[in-house]
Amino acid sequence: MPIKRVGKYELQDLHQQIDLFDRKIAYCHRHETFNSEEAHAAAIKKLVTKRESLVKAATEAAKNGVECDPKYLPRSFKHQASTEETAS
Repeated sequence: MPIKRVGKYELQDLHQQIDLFDRKIAYCHRHETFNSEEAHAAAIKKLVTKRESLVKAATEAAKNGVECDPKYLPRSFKHQASTEETAS
């Protein structure tokens, strides 16, 4: 099976998908109603798992030298970067 190369535009798409999952998780926490806490936890876990796989793919692409304009970063990444800069 051939390995899929991630380029500049694919990385932008990954960042958009991560941002979408961030919004889905926030919506699920605040507005979604569930029959039980177990159903709520399962829905959150499913979304977080998918987001983590996208983050892993985006991180690997960045480590492999794929550059992306910072304006395309998901809001959660921008928040992490700003807290890391203030901690340094």
